[in-house]
Amino acid sequence: MKIAIPKERRAGEARVAASPDTVKKYVQMGFDVQIEAGAGAGASIADAVYVEAGATIAADAAAAFDADVVLKIARPTDEEIGLLKEGSVLIAALSALTHKDMVEKLAARKVTAFAMELVPRITRAQSMDILSSQANLAGYKAVLDGVHEFKRAVPMMMTAAGTVAPARFLILGAGVAGLQAIATAKRLGGVVYAFDVRPAVKEQVQSLGGKFVEVDPDATKDAETAGGYAKEMSEDYKAKQAAKIAEVLAKTDIAICTALIPGKPAPVLITEDMVKGMRPGSVIVDLAVEMGGNCPLSEFDRVVEKHGVTLVGHGNVPARLAVDASALFSKNLLNFITPLVDKENKNLAFNWDDEILKGSCVARDGQVVHPALVG
Repeated sequence: MKIAIPKERRAGEARVAASPDTVKKYVQMGFDVQIEAGAGAGASIADAVYVEAGATIAADAAAAFDADVVLKIARPTDEEIGLLKEGSVLIAALSALTHKDMVEKLAARKVTAFAMELVPRITRAQSMDILSSQANLAGYKAVLDGVHEFKRAVPMMMTAAGTVAPARFLILGAGVAGLQAIATAKRLGGVVYAFDVRPAVKEQVQSLGGKFVEVDPDATKDAETAGGYAKEMSEDYKAKQAAKIAEVLAKTDIAICTALIPGKPAPVLITEDMVKGMRPGSVIVDLAVEMGGNCPLSEFDRVVEKHGVTLVGHGNVPARLAVDASALFSKNLLNFITPLVDKENKNLAFNWDDEILKGSCVARDGQVVHPALVG
């Protein structure tokens, strides 16, 4: 069985879906591994390193996609879908819930497609969770991006000429990205506040040295889904939330927005009026910009200044740390594939009753099969 890793072609995507370490593992399992020439360049992995790990190099995309299993980072383009062999397996971050048309094209191609972002958030699937591995890096990078645009020092500094006050951070959303942002901002010496509708994260925020911003504890008792995501709240709660966030933002230097709702536009947490109420020179880093943004003034892939506030809207933030992001994503893919390996026949064997496969498979046997995409 042949596993292929093509070069990513979407704009701004520097990651690669296999590391030299995971290539060695696939080879040890008995698979032939081929890497498209230059696929690892953005992650500082030379073709020769892959060859040393046991892979062969495919000259172009057509050769790279001629495989039984294709591993990718980003969802395929229409051209790439046309290169997939009928009956092959595709495993990638497909953004399936917002790109049903792409899933339909994969089904028409008779590709068995797994969306890694839909892997259930259960204990035995933690090592496969690309959302956590990539969000962790995004939260870290968001703080660095915010500090880069901020025109003051972050930690408190005492000098003979006077004292520099520490920068104040507000982290909106205390999931994986938000918690890493809190930890990073604290390490840099900032004073950190964090908001999340889920009361369960309060202790996590406090354990990292952050101060938890509460709105209405009674209204948030059932604010978390079974998968650990934040639910959409009532209009009454949203009004109270907006007032509280506006109050804290007025004293904030750097705000990091991380709030997302799976399959839906990002919730608006910072309105234009709130931005107007912030201090001149403040910074907002909007990690949700690809899903519409937690601040409607954010612009995708741009850094802009509005009402005296700098808004950072970099897309695909994990790809800006491509070396580490690729290593982690590659390991997530390896951990997904390993339980599927039939060691005797050296191919993949699918148990379609397994909740991990049922939760992540979006196309199979020429049909769109994921419940969220059917009907």
